[in-house]
Amino acid sequence: MLVYLSFPDSRPRTTPAELTADYFPATSQFFERASYGKFTLRPHPQRDWIRMPHTSTSYAIKRDWNAARRGDYLRDAVAAADRQVDFSRYDIVYFVADPDAPGVDSDATKVVNLDTPIEADGKDIRRVVTVFEKHPPDHLVLAHETGHVFDLPDLYHRPTDGKGEWDTYVGDWDLMGSQFGLAPDLFGWHKWKLGWLETRQVACLREHGTTRLTLEPLGSGPVTGGAGTAASGAPVSVASAPALAGPAPASGSGRPPSDSEGSASGPWGSVPGPGGSVPGPGGSASGSGAPVSGPVSDPVSGGSVPGSRARTSAPALSASRAVLPTSAPGARIFGSGRGTKLAVVRTGPDSALAFEARTSTGNDGATCTQGVLIYRIRSEADSGDGPVEVIDAHPHSESCWGESVYPPLADAPVGLGESFTVPGEKVRVEVEDRTASGAWTVKITTG
Repeated sequence: MLVYLSFPDSRPRTTPAELTADYFPATSQFFERASYGKFTLRPHPQRDWIRMPHTSTSYAIKRDWNAARRGDYLRDAVAAADRQVDFSRYDIVYFVADPDAPGVDSDATKVVNLDTPIEADGKDIRRVVTVFEKHPPDHLVLAHETGHVFDLPDLYHRPTDGKGEWDTYVGDWDLMGSQFGLAPDLFGWHKWKLGWLETRQVACLREHGTTRLTLEPLGSGPVTGGAGTAASGAPVSVASAPALAGPAPASGSGRPPSDSEGSASGPWGSVPGPGGSVPGPGGSASGSGAPVSGPVSDPVSGGSVPGSRARTSAPALSASRAVLPTSAPGARIFGSGRGTKLAVVRTGPDSALAFEARTSTGNDGATCTQGVLIYRIRSEADSGDGPVEVIDAHPHSESCWGESVYPPLADAPVGLGESFTVPGEKVRVEVEDRTASGAWTVKITTG
């Protein structure tokens, strides 16, 4: 439900219909593509403005909002809307403020998790999305905030002094790092967490051995069949989805992001390991299987976290160009959409490496590079502290200046004919070939 709030100190210059068009159908289309049609977000916007009892300036709206003032705002919003909205029908409520009201600060957009719920229509409201965006708003900002409703963490890094780079962790490669990214599709790790990847689409590799498998582009949707199995080499276990437990937090990129607030606790989830599971991403979320109308049921709790762009120090990475066979013996050609999307190697009790193919398909249509993307998952890291970090296979080059949110990571994927050894890990990746369907034949050696 989208509820549009006006204030006594400002006459709205936009209409609820215009603001709805700012966010939809773009937000729904993003999740339709990201989930391969398994999740549908159907907006239910109010047609008229609902007037708040106090002026916009009286609530002192800002990025690091005073909890008491924020509580007053939310209680007033629920009370004002309750005459027209049956809150018992919806699991997610977006309170959208008049963008032209003098007290509205666009940096305050975030998901708010309430320790003490607000009761309305017999329902305890524990989580709301507060939207204070300008008109038109930041690109995909509502999709980013909705990601927090699914308990996805912030993947940007917020500089301690508020200056510097915000996108050093994942660059363009995930919406939760930057809503402005050229390739903002959710990581396969996130899709697995949400139940959008089938178990046979995830390959858990043994800690020792060589495996050759075919990775379909993460963004390709289901068109034809094709099982997600490894072609040859070391044993591969088809994983069950990561256990979901514990909460995570909240928003943005481009401009300094704002995000979710509330209590965050505990490790960030659980990562499948060979023949079992290893701690990895966490949080509980629904949204797998049948389409959902409006918000997801049984909302999850989250915390708050910001993001940053300072290039973090890391071991030197090396990528070498190799002359490899044009075809890989035993590699299977899959149809588009239902083959293997994600490979995972456990590297420690609370860490793993993930591998996925990223191309200009689906939500990644604007990407300027393509190849096999590698990223590190650390379950002990809080939202905003690097729970996921993209590993740069080309650390001495940059790409897509003027377009990328962080050019040093724009060329991070391992390209066709390249090999790359992950620094600090006994893991080597060779991208051998591309199949007729556009999938990537990859050889991964561990141990």
